[in-house]
Amino acid sequence: MAASRLSLRGGGARGKNAASSPAARLSRQADALASAGRHAEADAAYRAALEADPTLAGTRNNHGNTLRALGRIAEAAGAYRAALAHGLDAALVHYNLASALRQLGETGEAEAAYRRALVRQPDHAEAWNNQANLLRDADRLEEAATGYRRAVTLRPDWGDGHDNFGSALYLLHERGAVDAAARLARLWRRDHPGNPVARHIGAAIAGDGAEPRAPDAYVRQTFDLFAEEFDSKLAELGYRAPELLAARVAADGESSEGGLDVLDAGCGTGLCAAALRPLARRLTGVDLSGGMLERARARQLYDALEEAELVAFLTGRPSAFDLIVAADVLCYFGVLDEALAAAAKALRPGGRLAFTVEALEAAGDAPHRVATHGRYAHRAGYVRATLATAGLEVAVFDRDTLRMESGAPVAGLVVLARRPALSPG
Repeated sequence: MAASRLSLRGGGARGKNAASSPAARLSRQADALASAGRHAEADAAYRAALEADPTLAGTRNNHGNTLRALGRIAEAAGAYRAALAHGLDAALVHYNLASALRQLGETGEAEAAYRRALVRQPDHAEAWNNQANLLRDADRLEEAATGYRRAVTLRPDWGDGHDNFGSALYLLHERGAVDAAARLARLWRRDHPGNPVARHIGAAIAGDGAEPRAPDAYVRQTFDLFAEEFDSKLAELGYRAPELLAARVAADGESSEGGLDVLDAGCGTGLCAAALRPLARRLTGVDLSGGMLERARARQLYDALEEAELVAFLTGRPSAFDLIVAADVLCYFGVLDEALAAAAKALRPGGRLAFTVEALEAAGDAPHRVATHGRYAHRAGYVRATLATAGLEVAVFDRDTLRMESGAPVAGLVVLARRPALSPG
C-alpha cells in the first residue's frame, strides 16, 4: 500500500508568511520532485527544507515517503517518528510509520502504530487491511479475518480486500477453525451479496450450496489480481498440468506437427504455449482475465488471443479446432455438461480434447464438490459419463498429481478424448 503524503501543517512554519518562507518553498519543490518520481532529487530538497526549518512536520512525513521509495526504510521510520515528535499526531503518519516498521520486521511496534492510526481514523480501510496482513503473517488468523472484514465493510468494492479476506478464511479453515471460518464466511456473503468473491468463496468455506460453476466475475477478478505472480506461485506449488497434457497428446501419436488448429482454452499466462506451438498451424488462446492475457501476449507464441467466456467462445466456433487443451480450467466448472458439449462441437471430426480436473475421492455420491479454495473436484465416473453424453470417445483417462496444496499432493484426472471421425462415404 502506498505511503500517504501530507500538506505542510502540524508543527510546520509559523506566522502569516509561513507559506512563502524559503523552507516552505523548498518543501513544495521536494513534493513536486517526489510526485514526478525523482526521489534522489526530492531527498536533497527535503533535507534543505528541514535544515532551514526543522519544525516542518508535514515535510518530515513526506521525506519519509521518499526515503521508503529509495529503499532506505530505517531512515523513513525515523522521519515519521520525527513528524510525530514535531506535533503531527495524524492517523496517516502513524499508518506510514507502521508500514515502515513492518518492512523492518519490527512487528510489535508496527501493530501498535496501526492501532494508533485506527484510534485516530477508524474508517481507514487500508490500515485495517495492512494490520490484518501483519496478523495473518503472525498466524493470528481469526483476528486477521476480522480486520479484513472491517476493511471491506469500509470499501465494499475493494477487490484486493475481498481477496485477502477470502485467503484468511481459507487458511483459518485449513488450520482447523472450521466453525469460525464458516461463521465469518456467512457474514461475508450476507454483507456483500453482489461481490463475486464473497459469493463463491464464502459459499465454499461456509459449506453452503455451491453454484453449478464459479461466477465469471469471480474468475476474472481472481486471476486479474493473481496475474503478476501467477507463474512464480504455480512453480512453487509444483504445477504439472501443462506438461502432463503435453505428454498425453504427444503419446497419442497423431500430432500432425505444425498442421493443427489448436485452442489453448483458459490459456492464462500461456504456460501451455511452448508445448502447443510446435503442433500448431494456428494457436489461439482464450481466457476471461485480461490481466492474464497481457502476460500470455508477451510470450509472442499465439496467433490470436481472445478475452471471452469459454463456453460462449466454443459455441460460436463449430468444427474450428483439431485440438483443444484445457489445463486446470474445468475445475472452475462444477457441472461439466455444457462445457464438454461445447468443446465437442468446436472440434473437427477426429479432433481431440485434452484436459485436467481435480479428482473427487471423498465418500459420497455427489458428482462434484467445491473445495474451500474455490475449485471443483469431480468423480471419475461423472467425467466419463459426461464425455459420453457429449459424444466424445475416451482415449486416455489417467490419474496423476497436478500440484501441491497446503503441503499435500492434489490428485487429478488427466483426460484425452476424441470426437469420432466421419464414417467413409
